[in-house]
Amino acid sequence: MALTVGLLGFGTVGQAVARLIVERSDGLLTLSYIFNRDVARKRVAWVPDAVTWTDRIDDVLEADVDVIVEVVGGLDPARTWHERAIDAGRPVVTANKQLIATHGQALLARAAERGVDVLFEAAVGGGIPVVRGLREGIAGDRLTSVSGILNGTCNYILTRMESAGLAFDVALQEAQAAGFAEADPTDDLEGYDARAKLCILARVGLGLDLAPAGVPCESIRTISDDDFVYARRLQATIRQVSRVSAADGLVEARVGPALVPLTSPLARVIGSQNLIVAGGAYGRETTFAGYGAGGFPTAVAVVSDLLAIARRAGGAPAAWPNTTAPSSVTNLQMAPYYLRLVVHDRPGIIASLASIFSAHAINIDAVLQEPGGTKDRLPFVITLEACSTAAMGQALAEIATLPFHVTPPLCLPVLA
Repeated sequence: MALTVGLLGFGTVGQAVARLIVERSDGLLTLSYIFNRDVARKRVAWVPDAVTWTDRIDDVLEADVDVIVEVVGGLDPARTWHERAIDAGRPVVTANKQLIATHGQALLARAAERGVDVLFEAAVGGGIPVVRGLREGIAGDRLTSVSGILNGTCNYILTRMESAGLAFDVALQEAQAAGFAEADPTDDLEGYDARAKLCILARVGLGLDLAPAGVPCESIRTISDDDFVYARRLQATIRQVSRVSAADGLVEARVGPALVPLTSPLARVIGSQNLIVAGGAYGRETTFAGYGAGGFPTAVAVVSDLLAIARRAGGAPAAWPNTTAPSSVTNLQMAPYYLRLVVHDRPGIIASLASIFSAHAINIDAVLQEPGGTKDRLPFVITLEACSTAAMGQALAEIATLPFHVTPPLCLPVLA
C-alpha cells in the first residue's frame, strides 16, 4: 500500500526523514506536505516540486494524506496535533520522546479506539530497533529489567573526559561544536532526555506506566576529570546509566551517573552510541546497540515505522501491551558507593566522616588519594560497602554540612 506523508518539522531529523523518503524507489512512500515555522528559509532544491511547503499546521492536518510524521518535539502543541490526526483516522509516526513518555498511554488508547497506529521507534535509541525488538523480537520472554546508555550527548561528553582527560566544560563545548549537544543541553545533562526514553521502554518492555517526574534523576554536571582517574584505580569508568526493574511488586528506577566495571558492556560504549540491555526471566540478557542520536539514524527508525504501516496494507494496527501504574517507584535499594570529596585539609576529617558512616551502619571499604593535591584543595575518595540508598542519602546530607568542603561531595552508585 503506497502512503502519502505529511511531515511536521524540517529540522535535522525532519530533513533526514524527507531525504530518505525522496530517495526511495519502491513507490511505498510519497512525501506530500512539509510543515515548519518560517518555512520559506527551510526550502531546499532536492525536495520534489510536487511537495507543498507550509507554515500553517491546518494545511497538513486537514489535507488528504495517509500518515502524519511529527518530528517537532515538545508536549504542546504536539499533543494536539497527534490527537487531531488520530481523530481523523490517520496513523502517526513520531520521534517525540517527551510526548510519548508523558502522554503515550492516552494517545495509544485513543488510537486503538479509532483503529490507527501511533508508532514511535525513533523516540528511543535513534536507529536502534529496540522498541520493535522488545515488543516483537523477545515478546515471548517475561522481562524483568531494562537498562543501558540512552543519551548519546552525555555518553560523548563522559567518554571524551575519560579518553582525553578533558574537564567537563571543555568536553561539553566540544560536543556542542561537533553537533552532539544542543545550545541548551539541560535535558541531556540533567537526565530528562534519558528518563523519558526509560519510561517508554518500561511501558513497552515491562508493562509499567511510569510518570517521568516520578523517576529519580541525577545530573552529570558534577563529574570531574579527577573522577575518571579514581574510577580507573577501581577498575571502573563512569557512564550515565538508566535502569528500571520490577520484581515482587517492587519497581526500582534511576537515571544518573554511576561507576561501571571496565568489564561491563556499558564501559565499552563510546561517543554518541547507545546500548540497551533487556533482562528476561527465561532468555536472560538481550542487548541492542548502535548510534542513538543524529538525523539519519533517527530518520531510519521513522521511515521503518512508515514502511511497517505501508506493508500492513490497511490491516489492524499493532497491539500494545496493557500497562499498570506502580504504586511507587524507588531508587536503588542497595548498592556500594563511590564518594569523592574536595576539602580544605585539616586534622580529623576522616574521623568525622567515619563517625557519620558508623551512625548509619555504613562500612568504609577503602580511602584513595592521588598525589598532587594542595592543603587548600585536596581531593580524595572513599568507597563504601553496599548499603541502602536511604542510609546513604541520610549520611550524605549530614556530610554536606561539615565545614571543610571546597566543592559539594559527589556520590555515585557502583554497579556490578
